[in-house]
Amino acid sequence: MATTRQVLGRFGETIVAKECACPKCKRSQTLKRLPNNFKCADLICDFCGYLAQVKAATVRNHEVVPATILGAAWGPQKDRMASSIYFPLFLVLVAGKQHGIYYLPADLQRPSMFKPRKPLSEAARRAGWQGFLYDLTGSTELLVRLK
Repeated sequence: MATTRQVLGRFGETIVAKECACPKCKRSQTLKRLPNNFKCADLICDFCGYLAQVKAATVRNHEVVPATILGAAWGPQKDRMASSIYFPLFLVLVAGKQHGIYYLPADLQRPSMFKPRKPLSEAARRAGWQGFLYDLTGSTELLVRLK
């Protein structure tokens, strides 16, 4: 059974695929969900191959971008950053029955936006796993509101 976070994540991916055109080729209805646990990307355009990351968060006001957003696994993100590979980010903010969709292109992302989290304790189910945070402090003007 899916957790609350997994349901929220799936909603974010589904709503972006449904409501947004591909930022590269501008075609509608071409963004498709990638399989679960695909590293660092959630959507692919089935026309031009464009890859993007989607993050969804529950907020009080979908018009106010939070200072930080939970990322995923730090290891793959760190490796891609070391190779100067960044994936564009769709941010879905959900407030009750309303939502907002924001977009941050890859070329506007900087290494300082990615903050590693403390690894999980030895008592955790996935001991040692380390995530990261998107730190959007001072960067909210870089995000484009799509919906």
